[in-house]
Amino acid sequence: MGPESGTGPESGTGPERDTGPESGTGPERGTGPESGTAVPDVGAAVAAADAARTRLDFAKAAPKVFRAIIGLDAAARAGLDPALVELVQIRASHLNHCAYCLHMHTNDARKAGESEDRLHMVAVWREAPHFFTEREQAALALTEAVTLVSGGVPDDVYARAAAHFDEGELAQLLGLIMTINTWNRVALATGKVAGTDERRPANR
Repeated sequence: MGPESGTGPESGTGPERDTGPESGTGPERGTGPESGTAVPDVGAAVAAADAARTRLDFAKAAPKVFRAIIGLDAAARAGLDPALVELVQIRASHLNHCAYCLHMHTNDARKAGESEDRLHMVAVWREAPHFFTEREQAALALTEAVTLVSGGVPDDVYARAAAHFDEGELAQLLGLIMTINTWNRVALATGKVAGTDERRPANR
């Protein structure tokens, strides 16, 4: 066919057809900050939020209490599987809406080799039980019951945990759940900023 038959650029079928940024198909479409897809500078945002925090520094204001909680934390996790420890701490932090502890323990779990799939599924573990062992599921159920304790700890939840942990391990697990709930409350009450980490020397 000749150029007059509708194959030229004027016909809209040539190489110049609607390929510019104005057509919405070019590389500039929706990728600029105006499109809402720009990634924020998280480091700067964290630093600004932390600088604006006005509540007390619990570690400095009550050092003996702070160290006592650290001691309780270390004692509670002793002998428990490190991966299980992080799953419990992450789930309790979800339930308590503690962004500071959630960020910290998700990063700890990731650095220890935990999979992204399991980290994503902790919050919905009941809908994705195949991602977790029976032992982990029992621990997560107990974590939920003890964290949301106003309704008590159901006998079946306790029995399920007791079937997977011996008495000493179960006591350690309960201690761990109680400890992360304490940490969550310290962080929430004092306005700790997610993305900071009190364990880093620069933040002490």
